[in-house]
Amino acid sequence: MPPPTNSELSPLSSSTSNTRFTPQSDEQDSDLELDGAAESYQLRPRERDEEKVWNTEAMDEDENGEEEEYTGETERRRGSISTVQSYQLYTPDEERAVVRKFDRKLVLFVALLYMLSFLDRSNIGNAKIAGLDLDLSLDSKRYEWVITAFYIAYIFFEWMSILWKIIPAHIYVTAIVLSWGLVASLQSVATSFAGLLVLRVLLGIGEAGFTGIPFYLSFFFKREELALRTGYFISAAPLATSFASTLAWAIIALGKHIPIAPWRLLFLLEGFPSVLVAVVAWNIIPDSPQTAPYLTRREKKIARWRLRCSTPSRQYHNSKSFLNTTDLLHTLTDPKTHLTSLILFLTNLAFSSLPVFLPTIVHEMHHSVIVSQALSAPPYILSFIVVLLTAHLSDKYSSRSIPIIFHAFLSTLGYGTLYLLSPTHSSPINPTQNWIRYTALFPASTGFFSVVTLIITWSINNQSSDTGKSVGFAVMQILGQLGAVIGTRLYPEEEAPGYKRGMGVCALAMVGVGVCAGCLRWWLGKENRREKERVEYGKIGDGGDGDGSRGKFVYML
Repeated sequence: MPPPTNSELSPLSSSTSNTRFTPQSDEQDSDLELDGAAESYQLRPRERDEEKVWNTEAMDEDENGEEEEYTGETERRRGSISTVQSYQLYTPDEERAVVRKFDRKLVLFVALLYMLSFLDRSNIGNAKIAGLDLDLSLDSKRYEWVITAFYIAYIFFEWMSILWKIIPAHIYVTAIVLSWGLVASLQSVATSFAGLLVLRVLLGIGEAGFTGIPFYLSFFFKREELALRTGYFISAAPLATSFASTLAWAIIALGKHIPIAPWRLLFLLEGFPSVLVAVVAWNIIPDSPQTAPYLTRREKKIARWRLRCSTPSRQYHNSKSFLNTTDLLHTLTDPKTHLTSLILFLTNLAFSSLPVFLPTIVHEMHHSVIVSQALSAPPYILSFIVVLLTAHLSDKYSSRSIPIIFHAFLSTLGYGTLYLLSPTHSSPINPTQNWIRYTALFPASTGFFSVVTLIITWSINNQSSDTGKSVGFAVMQILGQLGAVIGTRLYPEEEAPGYKRGMGVCALAMVGVGVCAGCLRWWLGKENRREKERVEYGKIGDGGDGDGSRGKFVYML
């Protein structure tokens, strides 16, 4: 259909047969709403009938800011996104200003929360070589159970990811951050293996509820912006680990001059900050763009409009409910949900194990305790930088599978080197070989941190409804974290100093990640081509009101 002529949509026209388009000021109570991108304004062929013009009646908003669902006739043709945006509901500069505010005020804060979360779960590796194993009589088996207990609880409570759609975010975040902060701090007063085991279970429950952050960020960012924002907070994981190693080095040095055991001081100093930040989270975490206190009234409207431009209308309307049963069942039975879960499962074999065992692995390279703590930091600092760069490029080129495949095989290279050069107890000390093995830790860690960032984002990108996003994310986390249970048992003490079996398993797992990502890319591409053919032949997709079908939804490859 040809675009409307200037005479048809002229702001200066006085004809009663035309609609005057005039942007409303922020002082007015109502605003023009962009309903589901393509449903914003209905463009009809110009006829002499005065009523057949742009229909904006469905776009009015009540004083409370809640939009009414449009239920117009399906046979009407709709104006394109570009047509609507050409009338400048907001400018690119205004949109960038909103995104920058979310980046500064929201993303950096949740990155801080995730850093504290990862710090509190992984610092047990630093505590072990700081004397925890000796004071609590933890042999290799008991230490494995202490780590495994966390992930068992973590898996059983991954369903809490769904609560992001039900409980107001500022209440939910405050509660879970406060809970894990208290438990992490109480680890400092543990006096037995049983007591520490219970605390690790409680810590796993508290942190399980926080895994839905990528889903929460999708309330504020477009799908092509989400990888970088997920990268911001996932990159806090290697940053936390490097920080833990540096802080552990300082605490162990300080512990020589104070009566408190270094590992107890480490748990306390790294756990209690979460309690303090939880109080701040109540006022900083918004429930939605409309409740963000740092946005002006105009910016809140822009935040809403811009998301609708990139959101299928069916998805937007479904977001008004809590959980759509049909979407839930479709997501649970969708093979794509389980394939992304398999990718996360394989990645977690490495992601969950190396951060808690790295100080021990480096220590077995014949370095002192203090030097081992210091050398544990550089691989994670590099990972922090690489994750952000990878996420930026992934968003820029709207590609998820290619960087996942690249980093999976990069990590395979690192683990493969560690496997091939693994020494045994009878092997003579070879400083050159140890430094090569240490260097191999860099590609190994940067690879799996980048994969975790992108597979989480990829899973959310390719769900067409909010229910699908929350349920799909929960399923991926529950099944994917089973890999963590296995990963925490890959480095038993009797296999030191080379841990050959663990390195080999992780190398094979990362090969599997690359293969699965390639298969998923092929599958999604096939689905996109099939959808394109349906559109070209004028066929309606898997439609139906509220059924979670994607309509013209295009999978991101």
